Amino acid sequence: MNSASSSCGLTITALEDSDIAEVIALWQRCGSTRPWNDPGRDIALARKEANATVLLGRKDGALVASVLVGHDGHRGWVYYVTVDPDDRFKGFGRVIMSAAEDWLRERGIEKLQLMVRGHNAKVHAFYESLGYYDQDRVVYAKWLDGREPTP
Repeated sequence: MNSASSSCGLTITALEDSDIAEVIALWQRCGSTRPWNDPGRDIALARKEANATVLLGRKDGALVASVLVGHDGHRGWVYYVTVDPDDRFKGFGRVIMSAAEDWLRERGIEKLQLMVRGHNAKVHAFYESLGYYDQDRVVYAKWLDGREPTP
């Protein structure tokens, strides 16, 4: 993805090798990492094939937003949607989500899905403000390496 600028001055680019440590630090600052998920491994997996990437939003060169976006050939998914806590409520979340949606549209993916923890009311409200809706689904999970279930 070439760099693109938004109306709020955010420049969107695809992650480069030199960005990885900075992106992981942003995810940690935003509380988006979990002990059972290695963010470096998640980034490496997203970059391994052409069906996923990590998009970055920079304002005046500073990393302020990111999203890991990908698809399974049928539906798109986003993870690690983050906006630096010092830069929230400036429209950057909308811009990074729009960039993820555009990335999927460019690949012929017509539907984007995402998961939000049930207790995260502020994030629910954010996605609803973007036109996302609750599909009343139950998500099942299983660790394929035999680990115990995680929340």
